[in-house]
Amino acid sequence: MRGCMNRRETVKVLAAGVGFWLTPLEVRRAAEFAAKARSAGRGYEPKFFTPHEWETVRVLVDLVIPRDGRSGSATDAGVPEFMDFVLSDEPSRRTAMRGGLAWLDHECDDRYGKTFVASADAERAAVLDDIAWPNKAKPAVAPGVAFFNAFRDLTASGFWSSKMGAQDLRYMGNVVVPEWKGCPPEQLQKLGVRY
Repeated sequence: MRGCMNRRETVKVLAAGVGFWLTPLEVRRAAEFAAKARSAGRGYEPKFFTPHEWETVRVLVDLVIPRDGRSGSATDAGVPEFMDFVLSDEPSRRTAMRGGLAWLDHECDDRYGKTFVASADAERAAVLDDIAWPNKAKPAVAPGVAFFNAFRDLTASGFWSSKMGAQDLRYMGNVVVPEWKGCPPEQLQKLGVRY
């Protein structure tokens, strides 16, 4: 990994990168593309990501939104395809993504002598714990924090704009509620509030 890009170049790339903010139209187009790609039934070939980046993205999105008892994982929802479409369609976003993925590999290489994907679950968790909490992060990992915040936002956009994500939210759409009785008592109790 050391020969691909040095840490200074990675930091420069991340600093120059543009955030992953999406318009509602971009989200809708990417979600439609991801749904079509997932329903095609054959292996998806990424347009933007290299094979190694694709593998890293697939691991990382599922660490952000894993499968649980309520719904599938980010990969199950087509988030990697969503991201690939966004990055293929929006060249201004590519540098930040590619630089962030390289940063993860460099950080794991420095700590464990292997890439993010090749690292053990506990090793990946240690790196992500250091960058997932911006207010607690050390200045030395600031580029990783910036990347991971944007990556997490893009993962959430992809997941909750998918059919699976909408079902996970239990969104009912424009359903008339004849009488709204307020927040359920068990939720009020959980929040420690009352009417």
